[in-house]
Amino acid sequence: MKAEELRGKTPDQLRDSLVALKKEAFNLRFQQATGQLENTARFNAIRKDVARIKTVLNQKAAEAAK
Repeated sequence: MKAEELRGKTPDQLRDSLVALKKEAFNLRFQQATGQLENTARFNAIRKDVARIKTVLNQKAAEAAK
């Protein structure tokens, strides 16, 4: 997911994406605990996507406050 794609979305869409990514991270943690996780690199990708979404949300909030 690229920041350019995220900037084109509304804050509600971004929050929905954030919730979906957090659910996926939760499921990956369970898979890791049970030894079923095969793609460990997905953890880092999800963490970075969450950070990107939060950054864009904060930028939009700061822009709206001006």
